[in-house]
Amino acid sequence: MADLWLQFILTIDATFRVATPLILCAMAGIFSERSGIIDISLEGKMLMAAFTAATIAALTSSPLLALGAAVLVSVVFSLIHGFACITHKGNQVVSGLAINILASGLTVTLGIAIFSQGGQTPYLSGDQRFSSFDLPFAEAARSVPILGTIYAELISGHNILVWVALVSVALTGVVVMRTRFGLRLRAVGEKPEAVDTAGISVTILRYQAVVIAGVLCGIAGAYLSIAHGAGFVREMTAGKGYIALAAMIFGNWRPLQALYACLMFGFLDALAARLQGVDLPYLGQISTDLILALPYVLTVVFLAGFIGKATPPAAIGTPYVKER
Repeated sequence: MADLWLQFILTIDATFRVATPLILCAMAGIFSERSGIIDISLEGKMLMAAFTAATIAALTSSPLLALGAAVLVSVVFSLIHGFACITHKGNQVVSGLAINILASGLTVTLGIAIFSQGGQTPYLSGDQRFSSFDLPFAEAARSVPILGTIYAELISGHNILVWVALVSVALTGVVVMRTRFGLRLRAVGEKPEAVDTAGISVTILRYQAVVIAGVLCGIAGAYLSIAHGAGFVREMTAGKGYIALAAMIFGNWRPLQALYACLMFGFLDALAARLQGVDLPYLGQISTDLILALPYVLTVVFLAGFIGKATPPAAIGTPYVKER
């Protein structure tokens, strides 16, 4: 029983680590889409940020500098998306897909040009990454039944970016739901002409939203390559941006509900990893390919069941044309 409890806690612990980039990208999507801008480019921005962070970390051995560079690159791509969709009233889905395709090819091309390792970066050592750290008395707490295991294995032992992701949920909730800026942000996503009539710039508000989204995607990408991972490999985001988008829709564009959806997808991913090579009663060993596909298949299943119940912002995907 004690071993089963430990395995359960370790799975939940892995859930938080796996869900961290999903949480950050889901919060990014909330800011962008609450302002009326569809942000399919979460995947591409996260991928570019992951490559940038690993590259700068490999060249400078400074994870903080790598994180800053990742955020900067992600914000630049957010501004490109904003320039196409806000300034030039372009199709937001097409712009987002274009950024994803560009990031997919550009990361590999630059990786080959810089490191000559097939699009990958070199392996990063401990001082080039954000390492996990133990909270006070974690080792002593391991001997305490139940609560000690929770503290030592589940609460302690994460790196700083995991905590940043969890804090971002609370900050997103406060900013979007409790501040004047959040009220204006939600209003511009619902009825931008009313915001314009009140003398508030729709353009500036939407640019501010996509910049915030870029910052969060930059942190998510940096987490993948210099915190959770130890370097960049091609296509390492593996659709996480799309899953974050699904989690945001599943959560009805609300931070707490989106967090629950991200944790659900993270739990499925963590569980799938632990099921590999395990003999299950009456089932034996499940195919590795099936296990790896499980979180993505269930994403589709959940969306098919719940997307009709989601209520998006009324003006999402619609460029605002100022009346003269």
